Amino acid sequence: MKDGPMIANVAALIGDPARANILTALMDGRALTASELAQTAGVTLQTASGHLSKLSDAHLLKAEKQGRHRYFRLSDEDVAQVLEALMGLAQRTGAVRVRTGPKDKALREARVCYDHLAGESGVTLLNAIIAQGFVTDGDDPALTDKGRHFFEDFGIDLTTLEKSRRPICLQCLDWSERRHHLGGGLGASLLSTMQSRDWIRRGQGRVLTFTTKGEKAFRSTFQCDAAE
Repeated sequence: MKDGPMIANVAALIGDPARANILTALMDGRALTASELAQTAGVTLQTASGHLSKLSDAHLLKAEKQGRHRYFRLSDEDVAQVLEALMGLAQRTGAVRVRTGPKDKALREARVCYDHLAGESGVTLLNAIIAQGFVTDGDDPALTDKGRHFFEDFGIDLTTLEKSRRPICLQCLDWSERRHHLGGGLGASLLSTMQSRDWIRRGQGRVLTFTTKGEKAFRSTFQCDAAE
């Protein structure tokens, strides 16, 4: 029963509407100032500072000082995974508004989750690389030999990824699709590479948009149509 109080403490922190808005604003991997987060949360700077202090003390956020400003970001990928899962739970249980707009549709198609591709495109990507035998299926995906050759040819530095403490492959439960997309070092490297090739561009907030050439290259390279 020792885990109960810890879960309750974290749940209470995330459950506050202003703090929830702060955390979700940081899910695109950027670092934001207290003023920017106060505006996002719809609270005063003083109130936001109190929330940021509590979230930092709980190790949900980490702060970096640059010049006169302190920038806040999520402490790690696992925080984003929990938030994505909670969004999925809220969606499934009807705890979200029913009406959707253009931004909602764009977020469902492709968005940033911490530093990797989420939404319909992210789920499609994971299904495609599993179908082709590049990573194993299941709760704990791993690179195969076939996958190592493919991703190295694609330009991913797997040697560097393997030296990191971060897992190479992680399943992240996608809130809008209610299926998994690819997180971990490989997921982050794939998104970074696709952005550098101008396959995909950052839009407003967490939205990602494929370029015309990028969408064709994405589907061709990963054989996405065969996996859908």
